[in-house]
Amino acid sequence: MKEAENQVKNLNAGDLIRVEWFDASVGKSLSGGLNGIDIPVVSWGIFIGVLGRKNKHIVLAQNNFRYADGLYDIDYTAIPVAWTTKIQVIAEKHVNQTEAEQLLNSFLKGGGNNSFSKGTRQKTVKNHERLD
Repeated sequence: MKEAENQVKNLNAGDLIRVEWFDASVGKSLSGGLNGIDIPVVSWGIFIGVLGRKNKHIVLAQNNFRYADGLYDIDYTAIPVAWTTKIQVIAEKHVNQTEAEQLLNSFLKGGGNNSFSKGTRQKTVKNHERLD
């Protein structure tokens, strides 16, 4: 975990990164197997920041839908830093600073379900209602 915390300090918003981490899977298998198994996961995306007051999460924008003037809907993954084992920068400044800030602002404005209390999951932030 300390290594991941140090790696996070060297990230810049807009970097394209690869994050290796462990998900805590809880569920049932057909064979009635073990619950709470740690599952290795690899996620890629644009780093937009570390958020969370008590439990810090690495937030990756994975898809963005640009509507106008810096307003996006985004698919994102929030990964607990404590569950992270390795971070690799694939491309520095893959997205420029201004666009990275716009992605973060859209993330912060969107959805209303930006609570990290339920663990890690991919969500789509919706900033526009459909007008039919």
